[in-house]
Amino acid sequence: MKRQFVLICMLGSLLVLSGCASQLTGETYSRDEARRPQIVRTGVVESVRPVQIEGTKTIIGPAAGAAIGGVAGSGVGGGRGSAIATVIGALAGGMAGAAAEEGITRAQGVEITVREDDGTVRAFVQEASPEVTFRPGDRVRVQTVNGQTRVVK
Repeated sequence: MKRQFVLICMLGSLLVLSGCASQLTGETYSRDEARRPQIVRTGVVESVRPVQIEGTKTIIGPAAGAAIGGVAGSGVGGGRGSAIATVIGALAGGMAGAAAEEGITRAQGVEITVREDDGTVRAFVQEASPEVTFRPGDRVRVQTVNGQTRVVK
């Protein structure tokens, strides 16, 4: 019973922490970006293409997976067999946790190529937003704050 409780708590914490991943859309600002001056340039969208933004790869996923796998493995067998199952469970859980974290935090993105009013052409990648779509010919603003740049309509 205690093992199941620990397993459920660790799995729950992995899910909660994966929900904390910041969004990368043009409409989302971090607390550090709020109330800061921004550099604003304007331009016209030349092209748009969908891209995949890979998920995060922190220690949280593998650690949670290893803990869950170790707890699950420790319930198998007895004596030396239980110790081996614990190690194998922890290794397999760590790999599964890393894959789960990357998969959960992966996002659909969009690469927007903009010809700025000064003639400079730049491409920007940000998370796709269902509320805002970009098309060639759209007039846009390119905003930069704290080294982070976003394209907005």
